[in-house]
Amino acid sequence: MRTVRGVPTIRAATAEDLPAILGLYAELHPDDPVPSPESVQRAWAAIQAQPGRTILVSEVDSVVVGTTDCAIQANLTRNTRSLMLIENFVVAAASRRTGVGSALLREAVRLAREAGCYKVQLLSRSSRTDAHAFYESQGFKTLAEGYRLYL
Repeated sequence: MRTVRGVPTIRAATAEDLPAILGLYAELHPDDPVPSPESVQRAWAAIQAQPGRTILVSEVDSVVVGTTDCAIQANLTRNTRSLMLIENFVVAAASRRTGVGSALLREAVRLAREAGCYKVQLLSRSSRTDAHAFYESQGFKTLAEGYRLYL
């Protein structure tokens, strides 16, 4: 049985949220090495300097329980309408199926609409069938095959 908790609040992340965000990323990619504080600060500064880039966090009762990285990209097709790429979408295991993920995705889509984007796109590992069901429940469709080359 899940404990009923407060309503999720979605907002842009700040530097103070980095420890919580990194904790969520450790849930998403448990085999990744822990980054050094210096590399985290460099990456955060680069993200903050990038136009159209927003890392969102979802808080419940003042605790960060979800995050996603939204990047709006300029585009020369679709009558030059931008697109949004969503990366690193993660909700803490204990907070799944409580509305946190839905609220986080709704805010990302709202930002995309506000920016005049023609689409919101995300990728998910093929093995994450629960995540796929969630994305489809939020109106996302499987319309393409994704390819990656890890470097």
